[in-house]
Amino acid sequence: MSLLTDSETYLFSTYNRYPIVLVKGDGTRVWDLDGKEYLDFVAGIAVCNLGHCHPAIVEAITTQAQNLLHVSNLYHNKPQIELARLLVESSFADKVFFCNSGAEANEGAIKLARKYMWDAFGKERYEIIAAEHSFHGRTLAALTATGQDKMKKGFSPLMPGFVHVPFNSIEAIEQAVTDKTGAILIEPIQGEGGVNCPSDRYLSDVRRFCDENHLLLIFDEVQVGMGRTGMLFAHEHYGVVPDIMTLAKALAGGLPIGAILAREGVARSFTPGTHASTFGGNPLVAAAGIAAVRAITEPTLLEHCRFMGSYFMEQLRNLQRKHRFIKEIRGKGLLIGMELDRPGADIVTVCLEKGILINCIQEKVLRFVPPLTIEKGDIARLIETLDEIFSTRLQGISRG
Repeated sequence: MSLLTDSETYLFSTYNRYPIVLVKGDGTRVWDLDGKEYLDFVAGIAVCNLGHCHPAIVEAITTQAQNLLHVSNLYHNKPQIELARLLVESSFADKVFFCNSGAEANEGAIKLARKYMWDAFGKERYEIIAAEHSFHGRTLAALTATGQDKMKKGFSPLMPGFVHVPFNSIEAIEQAVTDKTGAILIEPIQGEGGVNCPSDRYLSDVRRFCDENHLLLIFDEVQVGMGRTGMLFAHEHYGVVPDIMTLAKALAGGLPIGAILAREGVARSFTPGTHASTFGGNPLVAAAGIAAVRAITEPTLLEHCRFMGSYFMEQLRNLQRKHRFIKEIRGKGLLIGMELDRPGADIVTVCLEKGILINCIQEKVLRFVPPLTIEKGDIARLIETLDEIFSTRLQGISRG
């Protein structure tokens, strides 16, 4: 296929792509160049929470594109202001800064934390504690904050000022804090790290510890936010709020966006000239964001996500009882991981052949992040497909 050849010729080789070219999406389905249909349990890696080409998103983009595509942040624009208001009204935050991606949002959150601590306590309190197995992005500070050494190989020297501790251990945080510590950066649920969920008390213990020690608490909700777990934000499950939160992925229904949300007292450390983003809060993307936030915050959608997530987990646990090489099922809402006792890449490939898109993380964890609009019939088809693969073709999939 010439397009695949052109891809290899002209694009950086930074992805291990599957040999299909996707050209169309609608709801929970996508189609390739040859017209083959796929049921999508990847959703752009938790981006298309409303499904592909949601009508409200398409309408918002179309309407906005006919009026104003871009203006500099030297001026105000209406969609940016309206999206910021919606996010503030739906969260703990008082202020919003817009950028273009999750990595950029996390870079900005790191800068904001350092600037706030400089303003409040002086330049010595710059260190940030992050978690092992975390993922915060591929840019340099976000990569340094990421708790996965395999991603850092070849990029030394990394940025100073980051300390990593085991996820879900308040004791490890307590032991890691020094007089240089300024903030703690955590994903409420680790998505890329293997769909790792915290204990019921962990986040509240971290919040209490931050309050007692005058530390900022930053939640990276790039993957787990915007309804993915059945609540608008994952931290809502645990009754805890951060000082700073980052969003991206599903925030604009499929268009590139990132956001930093913060309390007023923290946000004021970003003054004119301290931070900026040329395309941040772009009118076109912000218009899509408005439509996405309104759709996601509909109570019926979040209720549907919770219901389908529970049903999905139940069906996967039925598979686990039948196939003993499935070690654990974990997740919340429609962010679900199935850990195997062997590599899962071949299973992903067989599913692709059968017209279902899934992905594998941390080598042995199959991750399922379908659109929040997924229905029982779609889940049943995936379960039947996995059961067939596990029952008839697993002998070709080694333990590794």
